[in-house]
Amino acid sequence: MTTGTLSSSPILTGSLSPEGLEAALRDIGARRYHILHPFHRLLHAGKLNRGQVQAWALNRYYYQSQIPIKDAVMISRLPTADLRREWRRRLIDHDGGSEGTGGLERWLKLTAGVGLDRDYVESTAGILPATRFAVDAYVHWVRDRSVLEAVASSLTELFSPKIIAERVSGMLASYDWITAETLAYFTPRLTQAPDDSAFALAYVKEHAVTFEQQKAVLDSLIFKCDVLWSQLDALHLAYVDPRLPPPGAFVPEDAAGD
Repeated sequence: MTTGTLSSSPILTGSLSPEGLEAALRDIGARRYHILHPFHRLLHAGKLNRGQVQAWALNRYYYQSQIPIKDAVMISRLPTADLRREWRRRLIDHDGGSEGTGGLERWLKLTAGVGLDRDYVESTAGILPATRFAVDAYVHWVRDRSVLEAVASSLTELFSPKIIAERVSGMLASYDWITAETLAYFTPRLTQAPDDSAFALAYVKEHAVTFEQQKAVLDSLIFKCDVLWSQLDALHLAYVDPRLPPPGAFVPEDAAGD
């Protein structure tokens, strides 16, 4: 569990208007969202080999697998039926309404499309320790912090349509072994993420009124950006430079080159 106040949050001298709070949240995304990470720049520009892309898909699976768990925890904490119904939509988006549907299943098709064995992916045996620690910390944040902070941590979805568009276009243009079908996970997210973030943003703007509440909201979004950034730090260190995957982690067949 993460405790304390994050020192890297924006300096506030008083409470903000709802519009000012939104501007501060968007400023955090502009400076800290993981679209800026060097690993993503390499991925989108076609500068990674197949094994490095596999490592990304494998480790990202753990994040995807824990999102519905995080959402189930969130639903259990929401105080009204209206709020629970709204958040339940996210759970269905990821888990699907029946077997073989939903975002998690589409991510498994992505991992298969880049050449990974489904059983191995689902086992999570080869993921990086930092991936597990970061993702678990996010689930614990949603479980242990206030509902307002938990909602605010989802606001990275404000920035996801841009990274999705860049990722899909860049990967299709750069890797001839990746198809549009492989990246089909991302198509529904172009509409789901804006819908989800619009609700979360409205909730935060309505309920974060005091200086302390707004500070907590901004800290929560920073924490979530750090969760995403730290996963890419780990991938870069293990598979790009200096290429030192820890014991037990996935080792690509083409670790020496494409």
